Amino acid sequence: MQKDFNIHINKNLSILKEGKLLIAISGGIDSVALAHLCQNSNLSFSLAHCNFNLRAEESNKDEAFVEELAEDLDVEVFIQNFDTEAYATEHKRSIQMAARELRYDWFKELAEQLKFDYILTAHHADDNLETFLINFTRGTGLNGLTGIPMINDNIVRPLLPFSRSQIEDYVKENQISWREDASNASRKYLRNKLRHEVVPILKEINPQLLDSFQNTIHNLNDTAFIVEDRLKAFAERAIVSQDSFGTTYKVSEFKNTSHPKAYLFEIFKNYGFTEWNDIVDLLDAQSGKLIKSNSHRLIKHREYIILTDLNDSEQSEESLFINEDIKDIETPIGKLSFTNVEGLFDVSKNTIFVDKDVLKFPLEFRLWKEGDTFLPIGMTGKKKVSKYLKDEKASLVEKENTWVLTSDNKVIWLIGKRADDRFKVTKVTKSILKVSVK
Repeated sequence: MQKDFNIHINKNLSILKEGKLLIAISGGIDSVALAHLCQNSNLSFSLAHCNFNLRAEESNKDEAFVEELAEDLDVEVFIQNFDTEAYATEHKRSIQMAARELRYDWFKELAEQLKFDYILTAHHADDNLETFLINFTRGTGLNGLTGIPMINDNIVRPLLPFSRSQIEDYVKENQISWREDASNASRKYLRNKLRHEVVPILKEINPQLLDSFQNTIHNLNDTAFIVEDRLKAFAERAIVSQDSFGTTYKVSEFKNTSHPKAYLFEIFKNYGFTEWNDIVDLLDAQSGKLIKSNSHRLIKHREYIILTDLNDSEQSEESLFINEDIKDIETPIGKLSFTNVEGLFDVSKNTIFVDKDVLKFPLEFRLWKEGDTFLPIGMTGKKKVSKYLKDEKASLVEKENTWVLTSDNKVIWLIGKRADDRFKVTKVTKSILKVSVK
């Protein structure tokens, strides 16, 4: 296996030969084999071990084993202890998910602080098959069937082409010791059920299962590249705008495809949505109709669909009060500036000029609310802010993010939209205040 590993590194992962590497090591057979293979390939690496404190004394024995291994290999080792159960409870995660988050967050931190180029994990061909089957049984799109990537940002998996049996033969032939995790034999977790009950049957049916699976993965990845190119071209046509409030898509572009549901799924699948028939219905829904996931919203607005973070709809109700001596103040939409000037210049949607003597301080910066009215410059009579936004065909997202500047509860400015006539500069104005946001 060492010879095949060297060939694999030279052919597919030559980036590792000059890199500073960090091997994620549990003490189990896979990661221990990876460490020995890397040393025999003259790669430069350190070890990183997570003690999740989930197996009482066994966890401590794993830690001690890894320390001894690092000494035998004459490499640096980093060890971190975690209270995994407390983290899982606090963040409402399963133990497995909690351990994964803790592990990868720490690896990332180590890599950034100590300038490691790549983090190596010991996933192999059998792991890849099991991940495929897990995704398949839970329901997934094409990406869930393309397997574990060999390179994902700075995470590299050098053992993916090799099977579990190859790794077992390697450590036995070289009399390499490792730690056995008793939980690997448990049928409690789905992965273990597949490993011990399903995969053996599949290998009995097809002794060349892993080879067949590798060919299938290659074919699916080739198809995924084609799909990715098609989706990129579609997004360039469909996206109207992207800003801090969300991404706006043309409904017509989805309708013009032969399979709108497929495009909706591929474009929005990473945002937690599950009710895909409802999302298809959104294409013909009335303005204002929305669908939520745990993290995002899809909103129908006229001929558009707007994707926003769910948190964007939960703006703070807290007001900011601005005294006369304040020149600048940070707000959720940027820096609000107040400047005494001699004349009017650079008028824009983000800048207004008002008669300072008409103002009553402190001014208030807040979200608009029902019942707000103002006298829009250039129009006659009062108008409700809600009616103004409706007439301007503002989307739900725009309405949620419309802020006002007020004086004595009177609207001075619908910020970025329209100023109030009562505060405008006139021929008798003696003191002009420039108000801008950027």
